[in-house]
Amino acid sequence: MARNDRNDGTSYPKDVFDNPPAGPVGVHRGNMSVAARVIPFVVVVVVAALLGMLAWGLFSGEAGKIRFPWQASGSSSQAASRSTSTKSDKSAGAKKTASSSASSSSATASASTDGSSSASATQTVQSVNKSSAVRVINATGITGYAAQKAKILTGDGYTNVSADNPTGQVPTTSVVWYQNETDKATAQDVASTLGISQVEQVGNIASPVVVVLLQ
Repeated sequence: MARNDRNDGTSYPKDVFDNPPAGPVGVHRGNMSVAARVIPFVVVVVVAALLGMLAWGLFSGEAGKIRFPWQASGSSSQAASRSTSTKSDKSAGAKKTASSSASSSSATASASTDGSSSASATQTVQSVNKSSAVRVINATGITGYAAQKAKILTGDGYTNVSADNPTGQVPTTSVVWYQNETDKATAQDVASTLGISQVEQVGNIASPVVVVLLQ
């Protein structure tokens, strides 16, 4: 084993300290790069800023309003959700409006139908009834005159026509009398067929329609 000589002339065994590694070691390191020296300060500044923002939010009650960079996607999602909800509300409002318009139109159509039905019923009630009893009275003194007029009505489609002579007081002009409002249309048709202009409602006559003939 190699030995080293001491100052006093004696020698000792060679160890690791007799062959140190090349270059500086321990506290004798080389110069650090700029990045290695700056990064720790940047990290400290960023952490301090974040902690300051968090503390300000907690003490001022604005913690819920703080938006960190990594929360941008969440905020966008919430905004998109609110936008979708608004569109859905508008769509629902439009559907309600359309439904209300359809209901209003349906109600109007129903009212119109009911009105038409009522008008139709009124027209039916006041229609000409050629099976109604019609009595023709001859107050002219001309023999067979009532029968002639009755024949004209029969030819026009009336099926229950009779001719008769007057009893009691007669009017001063030819007239067609009718009992009820439902007989009015029939009386007007009889008067038109026989060329009589006077049509009156009289309640105490023997037939629904009575024709009094005068010169």
